[in-house]
Amino acid sequence: MNRNKFNVFSLFSGAGGMDLGFSLSNRFRLLLANDILPAPAETYAKNFRHKVISIAEISSDAKLPLYLLGDVAEVDFDLFNNENADVVVGGPPCQDFSVVRGPQIERQGIAVKRGRLYTHFVRALIHSQPKIFVFENVPGLKSANKGSAYRVILEDFSKLDIRWKEIRSIVGNSFINNVKNYELIFSDVIDSACLGVPQRRRRLIVIGVREDFIEDDWKKKSITTKAENILQGRNSLLKKYPLTPLEAFEGMPLSELNNEYKKIMKEYEGTAETVGTQKALDWKNSTWKNLSFDVVEDYLKVNIISPSFSSEIDDAFKEHTKFLKKLGYYGSRLEGKIFSDGSNDSPNESEKVLDRQRMIPPDENCEFVKGTKWEVEGRGLSLIYRRLHPLKPSYTVVAYGGGGTWGYHYRRERGRLTNRERARLQTFPDSFMFKGSISRVRAQIGEAVPPLLGEKIAEVAEAVLENT
Repeated sequence: MNRNKFNVFSLFSGAGGMDLGFSLSNRFRLLLANDILPAPAETYAKNFRHKVISIAEISSDAKLPLYLLGDVAEVDFDLFNNENADVVVGGPPCQDFSVVRGPQIERQGIAVKRGRLYTHFVRALIHSQPKIFVFENVPGLKSANKGSAYRVILEDFSKLDIRWKEIRSIVGNSFINNVKNYELIFSDVIDSACLGVPQRRRRLIVIGVREDFIEDDWKKKSITTKAENILQGRNSLLKKYPLTPLEAFEGMPLSELNNEYKKIMKEYEGTAETVGTQKALDWKNSTWKNLSFDVVEDYLKVNIISPSFSSEIDDAFKEHTKFLKKLGYYGSRLEGKIFSDGSNDSPNESEKVLDRQRMIPPDENCEFVKGTKWEVEGRGLSLIYRRLHPLKPSYTVVAYGGGGTWGYHYRRERGRLTNRERARLQTFPDSFMFKGSISRVRAQIGEAVPPLLGEKIAEVAEAVLENT
């Protein structure tokens, strides 16, 4: 049965992590994307076949799909009114968003300075009036200004007819007719690891449905419950039994990786004695001596998992296998695999860094060698020279940073991760090719929404659109 596809407009698109999630669902058509940097635009164009065009060169007869390269403030959304946007997605940086409470709060109320980029996301909603929008951001936005900024943003969406007058004064826009409000069906922080991403990556997700499409209270309650079930991973064992870097890199479920795991961990035997610090000796007593070197037993231990019934572990690893196949990783070991974009090429690493890394075991960082000849001066951040643990979801893959922030492999003789390894931790398929230098590709991967999270969000959007 052929079913209609829904149209998606994407802002702050980057290389297209969120967009790829929508594309993978096969129910959405990516029509318009936008970002200000050329390298992610080239990556997006290579994978989605969009034509990249400068905003300054756009004309009224431009044909979609397009990737508009340039400042979102310069996008004229009226040019695309003939293409109905069912969904608008975007994650505008909100660093310059602030809410200031005056000393006479009862009289003065709240003075709001909205982030410039955020206001243009709102402008896109006003002009496109999609049936549904997806707003994505960092979890810290929820607590910024003691939660006031977050409350203002939610109220902007739900009272857009009132707030637009104030917002349009910022963006310099005169459009005021027939402004629609949005019912919020989801607004919470999601940990991507609960959905099958082998990485602890927490993102704030807000989903709104245009009020005239969800007027019935029962319908709103039903779709809100469905959104929460999907995005909180309530109907999956992956929330309790997360996918791991070892599985993502080896392409097999843990139940088939016992020998590989044992070999990896045995490489660190004697490391604590060589380092010789009190911290290293404490690690030996608290961590090393408690290893069973059985992959399943240690997995349960490090993730603090207590099976609810005898067959639950087997069921969980069946689900792991299903997701590895879904991601295209099953049976495809990443080590030594060659990619045409060079994303899995081994990074150049100094012998000094490799010597230090040999002294840092999985899940530890530069603090492990403090007070030794391998010490890193002036460092104190937990992510500096931190090794992945093969059996725990990766810490968040970051986009930028100098020495020691690249993320380091769990194998003792390996230094920093390749970009393709980062891409797998983000759930990009191996068929997704990147454009740009190593550092620019790193940024594209680190700034992306995990495609698997994007696909789950698309599942919610589809449920809404099929029932409105």
